[in-house]
Amino acid sequence: MGLGDEVMLNTGEPEEEEEEEEDLVDPLTTIREECAQNGKCVELRSRLDTCTERVNSRSQTQETCTEELFDFLLARDHCVAEHIFSKLK
Repeated sequence: MGLGDEVMLNTGEPEEEEEEEEDLVDPLTTIREECAQNGKCVELRSRLDTCTERVNSRSQTQETCTEELFDFLLARDHCVAEHIFSKLK
């Protein structure tokens, strides 16, 4: 059998090897979700949500929720930093 014979034998269906691979999950995403559920992050997320609702309820306001957003992200990322290096290879 030559190369031409192999092409003729192929039915055009894709091979099923791709299904055998496991779906890879980014550990950073998983750890971020877990850290967002800890006590301090839940409190800061609540403050952020309250601020966002307040700002969205007003038609004209100069208020932004930048401080609340940064407080939440800082707390979450601090938690992530404590856990992420154990997951790296």
